[in-house]
Amino acid sequence: MSHPWYKTTRWHRRRLTQLRREPLCRYCQAGGYVVPATVADHVVPHRGDAHLFWHGPLQSLCAQHHSRTKQAEEGGRLVPQVGLDGYPVGDPTP
Repeated sequence: MSHPWYKTTRWHRRRLTQLRREPLCRYCQAGGYVVPATVADHVVPHRGDAHLFWHGPLQSLCAQHHSRTKQAEEGGRLVPQVGLDGYPVGDPTP
């Protein structure tokens, strides 16, 4: 369940500002892909901390990377990096 702050006009403005500033998914770009971002993600999980929610750094992600990769990273699971050919590249990142 999302926090009520996500429903505020203030958050919608902050999200839109982030997506305009960084319109492509940061993770996709790192893999060599050009994919529009749809999510303004908190780089540091706010976990209900108002200061982190409103002032913490954001990054733009596509929905897939936000719901899968970022959640896995936050849960401490290893996430392999995948190259343009679809095969894993280098060591998995925590």
